[in-house]
Amino acid sequence: MAEQEKNPADEILESPVAEEQQTDAAAATADAAELPDAQTLAQELETVTTEMDELRDQLLRTQADFMNVRRRAEQDVEKAHKFGVEKFANEMLPVVDSLERAVETFDKEDAATQAIREGVELTLGMLVSGLNKFKIESVDPQGTAFDPALHQAMSLVDAPDTAPNTVVAVVQKGYTLNGRLLRPAMVMVSKS
Repeated sequence: MAEQEKNPADEILESPVAEEQQTDAAAATADAAELPDAQTLAQELETVTTEMDELRDQLLRTQADFMNVRRRAEQDVEKAHKFGVEKFANEMLPVVDSLERAVETFDKEDAATQAIREGVELTLGMLVSGLNKFKIESVDPQGTAFDPALHQAMSLVDAPDTAPNTVVAVVQKGYTLNGRLLRPAMVMVSKS
């Protein structure tokens, strides 16, 4: 009867402890069965490391591509700013040539055309000044050595008092835009 007189509260306390011990033992057995061996872990580590290296390489390439695109875009914008007036300048150069020829044709001694000549000279000066503000500069090679990068030879002439391949006459001035040739100077060159 001593066994029957067990306290029901003791039974409640003993029961969960026993169940918990059984559950822990079963879980430990299951975990031991599920644990991979060292070789499998090494293979998985190698796979993950390779994947990580590939992703790192892909990230570096993407960053490099982005930097290249950015640099090219900056260069394109810089060129557009630097040479954006090129078409306009090419259209204005014949106007400059015409005004220069007009100034040369006026008779300096004629009082009747003096005011017109001065007006054309002022207009030419303003136009040339405006072109210079945008880095458009004239190439007037009179007396210098012929340079095929800057000059276009129109003819060869005998000039005994000058060195060979020297520019003896300028038919039309050339122009540069930011140091880049816009129009070559048309020249006459002394023979060798």
